[in-house]
Amino acid sequence: MVHSAPSPRSGGGIVSVLAVAGIVGSLMQTLVVPLIGQLPRLLHAAPADTSWVITVTLLVGAVATPVIGKLGDLYGKRTMMLVCSVPLVAGSVVCALSGSLIPMITGRGLQGLGVGMIPLGVSALRDLLPPQRVGPAIALMSSSMGIGGALGLPISAAVAEYADWRVLFWGAAALSVLVGVLIWLLVPATPAAARGRLDLVGAFGLGAALVCLLLGVSKGGDWGWSSGTTLGLLGGAVLLALLWALWELRVRDPLVDLRTTARPQVLLTNLASILVGFAMYAQSLVLMQILQLPAALGYGLGQSMLAAGLWMAPSGLMMMAVSSLGARLSAARGPKTSLFVGALVIAAGYGAALGLMGWSWGLMIAGCIGSAGVGLAYGAMPALIMGAVPRSETASANSFNTLMRSIGTSVCAAVVGVVLAQLTVTVGGHTLPSETGFRTALMIGCGVAVVAALVTLTLPKPVAAAAPALAATSVPTTVPTAAPTPAPAAGPAPASAEALGPWEDAFRSHDLAPEGRHHPRPVQPEETGVLSLEERDELLWLRRENAELRRELDVLMQNVGVWLRNLADDKPAG
Repeated sequence: MVHSAPSPRSGGGIVSVLAVAGIVGSLMQTLVVPLIGQLPRLLHAAPADTSWVITVTLLVGAVATPVIGKLGDLYGKRTMMLVCSVPLVAGSVVCALSGSLIPMITGRGLQGLGVGMIPLGVSALRDLLPPQRVGPAIALMSSSMGIGGALGLPISAAVAEYADWRVLFWGAAALSVLVGVLIWLLVPATPAAARGRLDLVGAFGLGAALVCLLLGVSKGGDWGWSSGTTLGLLGGAVLLALLWALWELRVRDPLVDLRTTARPQVLLTNLASILVGFAMYAQSLVLMQILQLPAALGYGLGQSMLAAGLWMAPSGLMMMAVSSLGARLSAARGPKTSLFVGALVIAAGYGAALGLMGWSWGLMIAGCIGSAGVGLAYGAMPALIMGAVPRSETASANSFNTLMRSIGTSVCAAVVGVVLAQLTVTVGGHTLPSETGFRTALMIGCGVAVVAALVTLTLPKPVAAAAPALAATSVPTTVPTAAPTPAPAAGPAPASAEALGPWEDAFRSHDLAPEGRHHPRPVQPEETGVLSLEERDELLWLRRENAELRRELDVLMQNVGVWLRNLADDKPAG
């Protein structure tokens, strides 16, 4: 059935609701940061054990995101967003009522399940909005993730300092309920784009590989990088990933279509996502520590947790400010350009931090520059992914891309942790990261951002660009068949960019003009002027099917004619 996008009048409310959902989802990741030092006392546990309050959210979110994305393709993205709001509410309530470690870890794990709401919301925009509005909406939705992370820190710090810590989780529960109600009331149902069933073996296999990888990376510094536990987990992650890939290539309904993921545009975008995730998180780790270290060190700025969060808050707002700029840049030059420029801007942010790390306002400016680059890059990634995968795989492909970013941030935390642990100074019996360590970490982040820009340059041009060129040649197009058939007459050129909106290259279906295949007949301008992109895709598919049926019917009629002639020849003479 053809799905018609909602009217533009309803689009603003949809985007606003999904942006709020993104802010709330990302808020959960920084919610407990101000409580890290107090958790051992609050939960009556050792510091090494209370670190699981943060780690478990990362692990559960990473494992659940691709599974939730696949379920979104199978059962509808709105349905799964509503499902994700339930563990967000339940996890927040459990944490608010917790007085010991195990309930707190359980609640934080439930909150991790809600992280899958973010890529679902990004993917739903493709189904719910007209094509010309999808690009700007995705840029805004992507920037909302940075806003939640940036604003969550000072808000959490203020609540932790001036109120009971449980208020944080009651507030998170109320926000989660609000998001669920808004999605229920204002977001239309999205059709199930895929068929088949959930690959449970693939889900467990991917989950096991991710747990081994992220545990080894996040805990390697505590356990020792050469310890048997760390090496065993990392080696197990590689082995499980290989076995999982072999399974996914053979199963009928894979959790992740690796053949689609191996397409150059998807593969290179995911690689760039890992690098951008690394570069984004390195800046957050370094700048917050410099702001809070004692001023007596000579390079620390002596800010409280609340003050440091407020200095960094404008960087989150900068992501939203550049979202419309990124959308216009992608419309004019394509999302590849936005990703390239974003990576370079992130690198410039690191350069500014190296020169201005002696002032709080200087780090705020550096953070704003880096966040502007992250906003440009994060807005372009879903566009590149959805421009290269079928509509039936948008949620799972976006979820996999979100997973790549999470892997980048996890690896970044490990690498920066090692650098700062090796380059230290001892003051008053306390071992602290040195200025050289911070500068080294900043230079690593800058280098990774430059590498991300170089990877972006290798992205192929959108395949959709071949469609207008094909029609412009006025060469008759046919459907390849085993038997020769008359080629349909060539029609006028396909619709112009204005008919599709400024994002036609980013969101044109990947099979409009696949390599080695042609459409039975180009779409007429009068048709594209009234048809949505989904309807065009279905129309083209129907034409291909009709051409195939006509060919088979011709063969059948030829055989019937031969049979009738043979029958007439065998008829006895009068």
